[in-house]
Amino acid sequence: MKIALVYNIKPKPPKGSCPEDFYSEFDSQDTIDAISLALRTRGHEVFQVEANQDLFEWLRLNKTDFVFNIAEGVSGANRESQVPAVLDLLGIPYTGSGTLALALTLDKAKSKKIFRYEGIPTPNFQLFSKPGEKLDKKLKFPLIAKPNREGSAKGISKANVRHDAKSMHEQIKKIQASYKQEVLVEEFIEGKELTVGILGNYPSRVLSILEIDFENCKESGEFFYSWRMKEFQGNQELNLVPTFHCPARLDERTKTAVKTIALEAHQALGCVDFSRTDIRLSSEGIPYVLEVNPLPGLDPKESNLPVVAQANGIGYEELINTILDEAVARCKGGSLKKEADSANRILASH
Repeated sequence: MKIALVYNIKPKPPKGSCPEDFYSEFDSQDTIDAISLALRTRGHEVFQVEANQDLFEWLRLNKTDFVFNIAEGVSGANRESQVPAVLDLLGIPYTGSGTLALALTLDKAKSKKIFRYEGIPTPNFQLFSKPGEKLDKKLKFPLIAKPNREGSAKGISKANVRHDAKSMHEQIKKIQASYKQEVLVEEFIEGKELTVGILGNYPSRVLSILEIDFENCKESGEFFYSWRMKEFQGNQELNLVPTFHCPARLDERTKTAVKTIALEAHQALGCVDFSRTDIRLSSEGIPYVLEVNPLPGLDPKESNLPVVAQANGIGYEELINTILDEAVARCKGGSLKKEADSANRILASH
């Protein structure tokens, strides 16, 4: 097939004009080349196409059988939906979730409202959309503040975890000033940091759980997946060297509960083909969903999904081509089985 790999490449942010993590969601040329090579190895013709203002015209003028979409979008509250919207308009099939799912998953508060409706555990929260709003007294400290519509842990640092209302309001103001958007404040769940990869459709395959252990990072002051932890992961001088356990160190009952919740979250937001769900497991054994990422990183060396896939015996080339194959089957009208009906069987096989 002729495949357009559509992406946003990571530039260096201009000094002083925006936060240092402004382009963190975008991909490196190494990742783009790795995906291209994986697809070409299976005989596909691959075109690397930047998802900028010229994308529409390029797609209109160049015949493309399929799009492998990893683009984050360039602006706006629903930026991750920009490329799927263009592709829907032009009638070009593509990998990954559609416009609605991408818009919902980028908006943390809306996602959490859906989780609540579906009975999926998620930390209690409050959304701050304007200065001066009072903190809900029902929320239990410690609390963590986050920009509401960002990925890749943008705007999240150890300073965002607060233990009193006054300092939390100060942090909310800082985030609003830097990111020009609503701020989500949620209860910080003390416990294990987990992430769950999901691959395929009809039924989806729930991969082994990845546990991220920050015990070796204490000297850095970081104790969860902050932006600094993600950006400088593996830097021994900064003491940002977490330990990864895949499968996670959990008993079988807890593994099943975590996988079930991850699949339910994936389905609730309408994700397809692949995703990664971030979960905090409380000391009481409750898996709290933080967010679902329908465009998880695909860096073959650093991203969590390829690490999880490898632990499941799925090499990088196979992972990329499985995503493509699942999308092609879905777009051709694959059997629309109810995934919820087969969830127990799927989980029992892992």
